[in-house]
Amino acid sequence: MSTKEKIQEDLLVDTQEQNLNEIVLYNDDVNTFDYVIDTLIYACDHTPEQAEQCSILVHYKGKCTVKTGSYDELEPRCSKLLQAGLSAEIV
Repeated sequence: MSTKEKIQEDLLVDTQEQNLNEIVLYNDDVNTFDYVIDTLIYACDHTPEQAEQCSILVHYKGKCTVKTGSYDELEPRCSKLLQAGLSAEIV
């Protein structure tokens, strides 16, 4: 087995072992686009463009994955979204 093959194999194993979760934001009829955008910028460190795109997807599709990562990283961010009155969960 060559060194290159061994490195690729190790990389694939590391990638498969990481369990990534997602924060899914759901549509509601209460919050405005501007409020959702501002909240995503604050809670998820989105750029204004990212936040706007997510808010449009949530509006038209009913839900959108707004952040991925480990559960420990996502839990405080999801809590901020929930405290702000948005509907979200970690899946």
